[in-house]
Amino acid sequence: MLAKVRSSALRGIEAHTVEIEVDIARGLPGTTIVGLPDTAVKESKDRVKAAIRNSGFDYPTRKIVVNLAPANVRKEGVSFDLPLAIGILLATGQLGNDAFSDFVFLGELSLDGTLRKANGVLPAAIEAKRKRIHGIVVPQVNENEAIIVDGLEVVPVKNLLEAVQFLKGEFTPEVSTCNREAILNRSSAYTVDFSEVIGQEHAKRGLEVAAAGGHNILMIGPPGSGKTMLAKRLPTIIPDLTFEEALEITKIHSSAGLLHSEQALVGTRPFRSPHHTISDVGLIGGGTFPQPGEISLTHNGVLFLDEFPEFKRSALESLRQPLEDGIVTISRASGTVTLPARFMLAAAMNPCPCGYYTDPKRQCKCTPYQIQKYMSRISGPLLDRIDIHIEVPPVKDIVSREANAETSEAVRERVNTARRVQHERFEKEGFFCNADMETKHIKKYCGIGDEAKNLLQLAMSELGMSARAYHRILKVARTIADLANSENIQTEH
Repeated sequence: MLAKVRSSALRGIEAHTVEIEVDIARGLPGTTIVGLPDTAVKESKDRVKAAIRNSGFDYPTRKIVVNLAPANVRKEGVSFDLPLAIGILLATGQLGNDAFSDFVFLGELSLDGTLRKANGVLPAAIEAKRKRIHGIVVPQVNENEAIIVDGLEVVPVKNLLEAVQFLKGEFTPEVSTCNREAILNRSSAYTVDFSEVIGQEHAKRGLEVAAAGGHNILMIGPPGSGKTMLAKRLPTIIPDLTFEEALEITKIHSSAGLLHSEQALVGTRPFRSPHHTISDVGLIGGGTFPQPGEISLTHNGVLFLDEFPEFKRSALESLRQPLEDGIVTISRASGTVTLPARFMLAAAMNPCPCGYYTDPKRQCKCTPYQIQKYMSRISGPLLDRIDIHIEVPPVKDIVSREANAETSEAVRERVNTARRVQHERFEKEGFFCNADMETKHIKKYCGIGDEAKNLLQLAMSELGMSARAYHRILKVARTIADLANSENIQTEH
């Protein structure tokens, strides 16, 4: 007898519907799985066999052939256990003759039939809704992320037995209600705040400008000056996540298996700080079957690279295209995957190998050649893509000073005001912040007077800046003018 059950496979962070066909015929007992399954899928036959028997059902002692369609798409992961078990029970008549084509099934089975957490439930739910499938059956621990998708029946079950009882109409699971705004507000609290930073008003202003315009920023200063502390608080002054942005972030984290079982949405801006020994694949993404890297996990958030010159040259250079385009394309023999990677880059570095070149109280022991070699580890084209470079000096009299600075909420209000101005300005352009402007937009929105033009011309000739640097200066000036609620860019901006 032939049975068909729907499931879902991940490719990057996108889900694709997979039809599982199970045929039971005469022949020597055994299970064959075809349709480009990976090792985890091939091994599922042993898990499924034990789960079916330990759940009180009969496992057929006949020849079982399982086809995963479409057969030319690679299937990987352990989420095919549940649909495979349902397909076998259907094919043996233990579930009736219904095809259950209105549901997508996902879940890894334990040997006793208990369902474990599955990755990529949110992308699968979004794909099911797009294809107008009625519902999705998922492990109970994945309920929170599945119910985020409106207009889709979510069936959370603890084990194989409950799934079978639901399909027979003998069990109705309790599904949590979903108030998406309440869930987003509840998960949007940060654990750090700008008011905790003592001094560094100049650096704070630089971070505020970066947040207001979506600019990348590089902080240069000796060890202990507070670069890491400032960077960790940068997400707290970036405008609050919209629901659409939160859904994009959650989708990526769900695919990577980084969501907690009680977490429905990622409500705060991601902040990722990889170690400088990270590989190119770990930073950009990839692998035999492409997976999201750090830059995709930081989508709509902040990627902080501490000890900037210590990163591999190849890893840093691979950031150039994602910084420009907001996406990363990974090509492998198994196919090409495009992943979102729209993030703010915050980098920190010492001014020299020993770190004390600009420190007024500690003597630098580095030679000019060592300093030049250290600084040259970062290429000019990459530095040109970082709009703001600021010095972070050591804090003086830290014992007698108190952290009574502005809170993140106060700074974020000004940032939100500037972002609203940009949103109205670029509404018809397809982007919403100054950092995304291209040459034609700079000419249109960044006009300057004669006095400002003369100042900029002098700076360009004296400092030997590139054309890209010229455009970056105008972008940052446009942001500073927006923060000052000025329609035109003035000389002081």
